Amino acid sequence: MIYRLRVKFVVINMTIVVLMMSVVFGLVYHFTRADLEEKSIRMMEKIANRPFQIEMPGEQSEQIRLPFFILHLGTGGELIASSGGYFDLSDQEFLMDLIVRARSSHQKVGVIKEYGFRYYKTNTPYRYSLVFADISSETAALKGLVRTCALIAGLSFILFLAISIWLSGWAVRPVEKAWKQQRQFVADASHELKTPLTVIMTNAELLQSSGCGEEKQRRFSEAILTMSRQMRGLIEQMLDLARADSGQAEAAFEQVDLSRIAEDGILLFEPLYFEQGLTLYTEIEEGILIWGLKDRLGQLLDILLDNACKYSSQGGTTWVKLKKQGKSHCVLSVENQGPPIAPEDLNQLFKRFYRADPAHNTSGSYGLGLSIAEQTVQLHRGKIHAESRDGINRFWAELPCVLGSGVQGYGFRL
Repeated sequence: MIYRLRVKFVVINMTIVVLMMSVVFGLVYHFTRADLEEKSIRMMEKIANRPFQIEMPGEQSEQIRLPFFILHLGTGGELIASSGGYFDLSDQEFLMDLIVRARSSHQKVGVIKEYGFRYYKTNTPYRYSLVFADISSETAALKGLVRTCALIAGLSFILFLAISIWLSGWAVRPVEKAWKQQRQFVADASHELKTPLTVIMTNAELLQSSGCGEEKQRRFSEAILTMSRQMRGLIEQMLDLARADSGQAEAAFEQVDLSRIAEDGILLFEPLYFEQGLTLYTEIEEGILIWGLKDRLGQLLDILLDNACKYSSQGGTTWVKLKKQGKSHCVLSVENQGPPIAPEDLNQLFKRFYRADPAHNTSGSYGLGLSIAEQTVQLHRGKIHAESRDGINRFWAELPCVLGSGVQGYGFRL
């Protein structure tokens, strides 16, 4: 698909280039030819309107630069006299052929292509004259122009073709990246759904088998229910990502108290941290207001706190901080003591279905949480970062906040 898209891009570009070059070179040729013809005809008019005289070669006026000759005719069309030193006018048969061809035309100005002459008729009460000018130099100039244009067009075509091929790769790169991400997303989603589906099917088949006691039926039913809940959670996360990717309209932004959202979110996780023997410290600056979506911001904090809880060292400590940074931004950070994250994994953490430690696949963890967190931060025109240093893993989000929000005070809880 990507290859066909690039080919279409190149074909469209080159079609436009060819049309533009055809128009430009066609106009250049047309106006050049018209200019040469106009100058030639003006000179022939000057020659025709000069007083009758017999000229020797080289005696023509400085303004007359064309190789020409004049034939003066009688009332019956007979040749009376001729003048013009550029040509041998002794061949009467040749001259009469020119006269016949010129007089047979109804046009005042024309071209006799067989001889390469342009003629101009003038008829006065005193005389009837035909002025002939050699246009071989004019024809040669036009042919030279055509050759030059063809050469320039050929070189330009090759140049633009190379540029178009390069641009096609650059232009479809986002599409190619999105296409690969979509394929990878489908493959990863299929893989993640396969395990719970297999567990559900296996337990359902065991339930149908004979000799299954009540205790086993209960265990099989619980396993089916657990896997079903995990699948629902995974599907909900995938739908969140799909909605964000498609640009589906979110609820309208409103001014929300991020400090209150953080405090409420932390309150929900305190029992979980306590049960697992973890310590939770908070440092929340009060009154930080932000334009955004309350539910999505709460989900962001939930993801970071859940991630810190799952990957904390036994008896470790987690710090949650929210404070102003400058006048127009705030920083929400979650730090926890835990196994260090390798530098090559830090760059991959926000990719979908990515887990730095695949073996550490705790219940309900599919590697989508941090991807959703990143999209939430980007939706609010912010940036999210991760670092691992000295046994501390830190995730922090920089978000724009309402000017003037925040007070000089902190709420501390252990």
